[in-house]
Amino acid sequence: MSAVRIQPARRWDVGAVARVLTACLDEARWLPRVRQARDERRLIGSMIARGEVRVAKRRGRIVGFVILDGAGEVQGLYVLPEAQGTGVAQALLVWSKAQQSRIGLWVHAANARARRFYQSQGFRPVALGDGNDERMTEIRYEWERAA
Repeated sequence: MSAVRIQPARRWDVGAVARVLTACLDEARWLPRVRQARDERRLIGSMIARGEVRVAKRRGRIVGFVILDGAGEVQGLYVLPEAQGTGVAQALLVWSKAQQSRIGLWVHAANARARRFYQSQGFRPVALGDGNDERMTEIRYEWERAA
């Protein structure tokens, strides 16, 4: 397995980041699509412009990304389906944890795989909500660096 490199997304990475997102959404058949592809690309582009997106590259190809805002909120973490389970998501979280002493995120309750992953990475569930665009139940997870 080749190493994963984490680096800032650049404006020309919008298409590759959008392809990762689309592949993940296509795999999650339980998740309703609430945005058009062009709207997703526009949103990704604005987050890249703000410096909130980091991409994971393997052999020069973007295989995943994380959106981490300045307040320590993970707005999204996605890995190509064929790269899941290979350490990409963990590498993105290791990078994120190095940037912040506390991180929070929301996970759809229906996404059991993601919930197991975040719990294995030291995140703990702290709340329930449904304030997302899909109007589905979500679980709030938080992680804090040990003192």
